[in-house]
Amino acid sequence: MEPKRSRKKHSPAFKSKVAVEAIRMVKTVPDIAKRYEIHPSQVHSWKKRALEGLVDIFAEGAGNRGREGQDKLIADLYEQIGRLQVELQWLKKKSGFTD
Repeated sequence: MEPKRSRKKHSPAFKSKVAVEAIRMVKTVPDIAKRYEIHPSQVHSWKKRALEGLVDIFAEGAGNRGREGQDKLIADLYEQIGRLQVELQWLKKKSGFTD
């Protein structure tokens, strides 16, 4: 019985490098696959994902680049607002101040 081979995990930089080379079409997909020691279907898959992702980049413009960071910042700010509201209510209750 042959031992199982573990899957290789390729970095996003490696995937994009292969995809760009496939998009340029200077070499054939089998040549690219052989050079990087991956299966040709993987080259096709990464190329397809890269081309699909380009549509989003141009559709949303440059404002989409920091979206994840913005989402986290917004969530943190809402959390802080909630804490401050609770603290304000507690201070009003302790001081006897009413609206």
